[in-house]
Formats: sequence, structure tokens, C-alpha cells
Amino acid sequence: MEITNEIKQRILEAIAVNRDNYPSDSKHAAALGIATSVYNNLKKGKTDRQVSDTNWICIARRLGVSLADEMEWHAAETPTFVYITEQLSMCQESGVSALLCDMANIGKTFTARIYVKNHKNAVYVDCSQVKTKQRLVRFIAKEFGVNSNGRYQDVYDDLAFYLKTLERPLIILDEAGDLQYEAFLELKALWNATERCCAWYMMGADGLKEKINRSIECKKVGYTEMFSRYGDRYNKVTPDDGKERETFLKAQAAMVVKLNAPDCSEVMKIVNRTGGSLRRVYTEIEKIRKGA
Repeated sequence: MEITNEIKQRILEAIAVNRDNYPSDSKHAAALGIATSVYNNLKKGKTDRQVSDTNWICIARRLGVSLADEMEWHAAETPTFVYITEQLSMCQESGVSALLCDMANIGKTFTARIYVKNHKNAVYVDCSQVKTKQRLVRFIAKEFGVNSNGRYQDVYDDLAFYLKTLERPLIILDEAGDLQYEAFLELKALWNATERCCAWYMMGADGLKEKINRSIECKKVGYTEMFSRYGDRYNKVTPDDGKERETFLKAQAAMVVKLNAPDCSEVMKIVNRTGGSLRRVYTEIEKIRKGA
């Protein structure tokens, strides 16, 4: 697709906002995957022949800039949003690690992405996209603006060293159940190398809890130690009781609908159609807005 000047402008605005999360232009440029000289020209508003369309798309994806006209979406302060935000803040402030295992479509990923946008030295990792040890560590390194190319051991060592120089870094590992075994072991090693210097927050659905429990029961090397490093407990937002959980999910969905649906919408009608799934809420509201 063609990257129009309007899209480039939106991306430049997102770059300017994201800059606050990095200690220098060079680190920010490295995280975006562009040369410092190109970064400086973009800061001055010079976009002609600076970045290829492919790189514009990569930067847009990383910063969450839509290339199409998407509807504006407001973050509702649902119980999930508040709980995870408080947990992430506590972890980052105190340098501790925690583990959240809860059902899908309640707003875990959305909350984590919002947190990272608004907090310095915090990065978000979708582990389903970087399942192997090498891809995971290289991705984290790039997010922090550390050189992610070259010999793997050098990338690992540089990342571990750099994390110890930062003020309160936080790494959020979403969809952690998708990681390969070697990647789990490498996370344990990286945790050890940055103990008390870097906070970690691991998130996943119920499958992650089952995977960890099964691996501990089978005495699979590394899992007991890893679980201990993440607080020896599974945090959860949703109630265990079925009826309470249904009420909870619908109450969350209603908060999101009230904030984002057109004024004339029947809130509970939309909520009942979605069963409380926030992903389905987005789809329903999108259909209403397009039909309006």
C-alpha cells in the first residue's frame, strides 16, 4: 500500500510521543530500526526519501499507528485495567516480578500496551511472535535500543548489561505460554543476570498456568525456579464462581460500551450479544459505527 503524507504525519506524531520513553535519540532510533541520521531528519519533518514504505509500515506497527481509518477507542478503567495497571506499576517501582493467568478477552493485552505507551523503560513483548530463545532476546534488545544484530551471545550480554544501567526497567511478557522451552530457560538466566535491577511481568490465559503446573509436577528443569522468581503465585482478576464471573464480565463490557459506542446505542443489548468478551464488544461497536 502507498504510505501517504497524512499517514507519515501520524507516524511522526507517534514517534515524538514515544521518544519520552527513551534516554537518547540514538537509543530511540535503534528501537525503531532506523539510522540516527535518518531519525534526526524525521524530527525536523523531512520525510522525502528518508524511509522506505516497508520501514514506515514497521514503525507504524511497532507504535500502534493504524494505516487505515480506524475508529477512535477510549480506554475504560475497568477492574481488569485498574488491577493490571496497579500491578505493573508496583512491579516497576519495586523491581519485583509477578505472574498473571486469567481468561482471554478481558483486556490484559490492551492494558499492558497502554501502560508501556505511558511509562519510561517499559517494553511489551508478544511472545507468540518471538517463541524461540534467539528471537525473544533479540526482540527485547531492540525494544530497549540495544544492538540486536550480530553474535547472539554479544546481544545477550549487551542487553543484560544495559538493563542494569537503566532506571527501573520493566519487561511485560504476554502470551508467555507460547514460548519454547529453551526460551523459558533463557528468561530464567536473564532474570538472574538482572536480579533487583529489572522487573518482569508474565501474562497468559489459563493454558499458561496448566503448562507451568504440569512442568513443575514433571520436575522439568527450570520451571520451579522460574515460578519462584515470579512470586510463587498466580494472580487473577476474574472471580472463580461462574455466576459472579458472568456478572463481572458483563459489567466490564458495559463500561467499555458506554465509553465507546454511539450515544443512541442500547448498552445492555450490545453486552448481551458479546457475552462480556471485550474483543467482541469492539467488533459490535465497529459494526454500529459503520452502519450509522
